[in-house]
Amino acid sequence: MAEVKPAARPLSPHLQIYRWSWTMAMSVIHRATGCALYAGTVLIAAWLVAAASGPAAFETAQWIAGSILGRLVLFGYSFALLHHMVGGLRHFVWDLGYGYEPETRMNLAKYSVFVSGGLTLLVWIVVLATR
Repeated sequence: MAEVKPAARPLSPHLQIYRWSWTMAMSVIHRATGCALYAGTVLIAAWLVAAASGPAAFETAQWIAGSILGRLVLFGYSFALLHHMVGGLRHFVWDLGYGYEPETRMNLAKYSVFVSGGLTLLVWIVVLATR
């Protein structure tokens, strides 16, 4: 019986073939911030449970949230929330049929980092200034 040779067909491109771009990086970060929001929401739920459990539990939760590590986690959560929102707006613009030109696509991706970072800083400045 003769040996059957596989048909010559092109291989699917993989990460080694693609050159990283802003849109690829923002796609990965958008997914990562979505996952981070799940973890942050669990922490918010734990904070609400502590608030419902009584003054001692709530005081402990507040102490943890007010610590340096707690504030870093809250800062990261707020960045994830705002970055995911800005990424969602970018996708909404695409859903409307705009922003597909290569330069516009890259600019939307680049600016989404700066806008979400700026919004995060603005939120934290306003919150800390009004305490």
